[in-house]
Amino acid sequence: MSLKTGKIREKNSHVILSAAEIEFVKHGFKGASMQAIADRAGLPKANVLYYFNTKQALYQQVLSTISARWDSLLDDISDQDEPAQVLTRYICNKVDLAISYPNASKIYAAEIIQGAPNLQDQLRSNVRVWFKEKTKIIESWIEKGKIDPVDPQHLIFMIWSTTQHYADFETQVLIVSNKREYEADDVDVIKQFLCQIILKGIGLDIGSIEPLHMENQFACSL
Repeated sequence: MSLKTGKIREKNSHVILSAAEIEFVKHGFKGASMQAIADRAGLPKANVLYYFNTKQALYQQVLSTISARWDSLLDDISDQDEPAQVLTRYICNKVDLAISYPNASKIYAAEIIQGAPNLQDQLRSNVRVWFKEKTKIIESWIEKGKIDPVDPQHLIFMIWSTTQHYADFETQVLIVSNKREYEADDVDVIKQFLCQIILKGIGLDIGSIEPLHMENQFACSL
């Protein structure tokens, strides 16, 4: 495969996946059609089928891309890291992903609510391994006295739920806040608030982080 062909393939795959996210959010897996996805992507249906030969394969790739995008945010942490820095960065980037990719979060949430029929294997394998690794690191921080004794699993669940709330319940948040969309200042306030509540809840002080950057600190290419 030539470099040019590879770039075209990468570009088309990205366009198709982005279009698929919108169609799956609007119509669900059953209601979305490959033709509608092709139309939204601006590509012939045959091109879409060339990259993803079935709707199921395309849906699975959408879910896999979402999981990889989220998991990459904590891939390189260790028990030698400072928890205040790691968790601040993780919370801020989870908020950024929720705001930047709300459809992805909604698709994932809908899949889980339906019993995760297309995610069972991934949850039992990759996600479970990832989850176990991260809880062990948090347990090490607790043993070293770096954070208060808390349940590591529920700490991760809390970060997931609070950050993804701003995507999954975007309509509710914006309506009751009398806003049309999230603005940059809103996102900064969300990050600051969640960092303050979660870090203080485990005995950390965000004031000790110098500097506390609120912008996205991870370059995510997925």
